Amino acid sequence: MAIMMPAADQAVLSRRGEIVAALRAIVPGEGVIDSAAEMLAYESDGLTAYRQPPMLVVLPDTTEQVSSVLKYCFEQGIKVVPRGSGTSLSGGALPLVDGVLLGLGKFKRIREIDFDNRVVVTEPGVTNLAISQAVAHAGFYYAPDPSSQIACSIGGNVAENSGGVHCLKYGMTTNNVLGCEIVLMSGEVLRIGGKAAENAGYDLMGIITGSEGLLGVITEITVRILQKPETARALMVGFAEVEAAGECVAEIIGAGIIPGGMEMMDKPAIHAAEAFVHAGYPLDVEALLIIELDGPSVEVDELIKRVEAIAQSCGSTSCQISTSEAERNLFWAGRKAAFPAVGRISPDYLCMDGTIPRGALPKALARIRDLSAKYDLRVANVFHAGDGNLHPLILYDANKPGEIERAEAFGADILRACVEFGGVLTGEHGVGIEKRDLMGEMFSEIDLNQQQRLKCAFDAQGLLNPGKVFPTLHRCAELGRMHVHAGRLAFSDIPRF
Repeated sequence: MAIMMPAADQAVLSRRGEIVAALRAIVPGEGVIDSAAEMLAYESDGLTAYRQPPMLVVLPDTTEQVSSVLKYCFEQGIKVVPRGSGTSLSGGALPLVDGVLLGLGKFKRIREIDFDNRVVVTEPGVTNLAISQAVAHAGFYYAPDPSSQIACSIGGNVAENSGGVHCLKYGMTTNNVLGCEIVLMSGEVLRIGGKAAENAGYDLMGIITGSEGLLGVITEITVRILQKPETARALMVGFAEVEAAGECVAEIIGAGIIPGGMEMMDKPAIHAAEAFVHAGYPLDVEALLIIELDGPSVEVDELIKRVEAIAQSCGSTSCQISTSEAERNLFWAGRKAAFPAVGRISPDYLCMDGTIPRGALPKALARIRDLSAKYDLRVANVFHAGDGNLHPLILYDANKPGEIERAEAFGADILRACVEFGGVLTGEHGVGIEKRDLMGEMFSEIDLNQQQRLKCAFDAQGLLNPGKVFPTLHRCAELGRMHVHAGRLAFSDIPRF
């Protein structure tokens, strides 16, 4: 599928050989990739429906190299797209044909583990799971745990403000990141935040987290680590109706119970996950809730009784409670593997990401069912039900004419429904290109212009990851951020689309 991106700068493309040589001087050895065959691995991210090759790929391994690369590109007017592990599901790392793709895969060192301050200082290429593994011996872990945690990088988690199973109780990435080192497009290196729980001044970490690579390139991150709870047990609760499972979620939260995690799968997702993982999921139910309760043993035992009673009052048809750590992990194994499992039952799928108020779950599920019939496409639903983050998986076959277009329209209607129900366009995957043209459903032109003014404050030339997030590419001058003298527009080479 083609997606509208900023028009290619032919003047930059004509200097490709010169640019390659200059960047090889900054990042020697195998740090620059410019052959078409070798760049195929970078033509897309996790949203594989959209592909295009970059002009070239640069793989630095020090902050100094990142700074020098960005400074050179800034001075030469060359666009740059930062990329982590490439697991983004919103097209946030889709390269540009006239841009440098800046890969951060070599930044894979944990620089410091500080148990006294309960923080880890890490480079952005370290995987999410690797942080928990590095501190597990002392009884600590890093709480946000996306399903892709075995592969996704912590830098990408910060860029997209990723969540996961345990974000209901322990917060998203933004609640667990304390500081970072960030390189601006000009090459300037900034340190923001640090090990302290609070910092004076504006909440710049809050701005950077979830900024999708539009403001700067992160080269170091300080994250909070937590002690593992004394006890963690999970309930696997089946329902004859999907809406009843949604009601149960609302009732549990309404009762003042905050589980460590609360996830929902519908029948297609249950069957796919069970065939893939063999976790012991009931196959005769329409919906399955996995509810984890953690804390002191006596508290967990009491909460299990209360949750079981709430589930029964909502019409649950089955309830299995984990009796060992191995069994608890098995319950979660199927949920964690739901996305690849669904890949076994459909040639292609689109993984959507929207968020609604928890109380709207039943009507959101009903709307998705109606849309499935309207577009004649199957859907498997996997939700971070506790915080209302929906991940409908729209199943289609790209080889069948018109199916990808129907899938995209189906997905857009789901996201419009999320906004209609009082929610937002994204929970953790980001806007990227996938939701870019839907931003007007949620934000007014005034809202979008204000957001773009912030972008201009960090990147006045609009060279970092252009074409993402904002539905229309404005010049900073048009937003009142730059002085126009004698009718001459600064940075007039910025493309528009």
